[in-house]
Amino acid sequence: MRSVALAAVAVAMLMACGADASNPAPDARTSAPSNPPSNALTPAPSDTPPAPGTAAPLVPLAPAQSGVPLRFDSARAWEHLRRQVAFGPRPSGSAALAECRRYILTELKAAGIDAREQAFDAMTPAGVIKMINVIATIPGRRPDRIVLATHYDTKRFREFAFVGASDGASSTAAALELGRVLRAGPREYTVELLFLDGEEAVNTEWRDPDNTYGSKYYVRAARQAGTLAGLKALILLDMVGDRNLDIRRDTNSTRWLTDLVWSSAARLGYSSTFIDEAFAVEDDHLPFLEAGVAAVDIIDLDYPEWHTAQDDLDHVSARSLQTVGEVVLDALPRIEAQLGAATPR
Repeated sequence: MRSVALAAVAVAMLMACGADASNPAPDARTSAPSNPPSNALTPAPSDTPPAPGTAAPLVPLAPAQSGVPLRFDSARAWEHLRRQVAFGPRPSGSAALAECRRYILTELKAAGIDAREQAFDAMTPAGVIKMINVIATIPGRRPDRIVLATHYDTKRFREFAFVGASDGASSTAAALELGRVLRAGPREYTVELLFLDGEEAVNTEWRDPDNTYGSKYYVRAARQAGTLAGLKALILLDMVGDRNLDIRRDTNSTRWLTDLVWSSAARLGYSSTFIDEAFAVEDDHLPFLEAGVAAVDIIDLDYPEWHTAQDDLDHVSARSLQTVGEVVLDALPRIEAQLGAATPR
């Protein structure tokens, strides 16, 4: 992703970094790193994470009792995050990303959620790279769908091992846990969980068309299949694990959808996290917006560890995952109501 503008806050323009043959040092940030607060809610990482491909799926929780909704479980989300980090760097086309994708599919199956792979060949500055989106479906009363999206790849770096604890793993972890919760109860709209490959640019700088490969392919394929019209709204999660979480309103996102998410945050007491300040970011939501789909990007780019070796378990928090999970769960019924009022059965 790339931040392209900022208003009302003193955060400098951010440029997404990648890796090419030379792969210079990671992008500099002008916002001063803050000392992350201690977080009693963050489970302690294991000293001996499971080897890639050996971890068993998390045990599904028992169904909720009638009338008692399941809640977002940050401990489960943290474990999803930790296991992704244990795979190591996960750039598109890598064996580690294939292991991560198998983990995602295993967890979706354990939660009772049908999923499929959407494979495609991406033409990149480094040549053709085989990429694979994962599309999971939670049926609702209506076939029209709301998409919860994340990218699950990490940036390529030669100088250091970039494990993307926040940039890639945190949003993927949150999406997996949200899927488990949403699968347990009836929904008005079908919910689609979309795990996108190839969000990160291959070259050092974020320049079109070298970015958002998975989202561009998904939109193109949906348009060709005639299913794009059934996509009524997209909620994109990206970099939601920062211990000191600061999420600002993206001005590229759809206004009414952004308003609903921020009002949910305020209602839950998270106004200090979902800040009412604006900036613009280029991310996986742009191809959907360009196709006429309402979309909102929930992202924390005020993160000094972004695209550095320090984007690790020490700089992310289960509490932040909990905050974002609760806000999304609160906003979804209100989004459904807004869509239902505008779209008769």
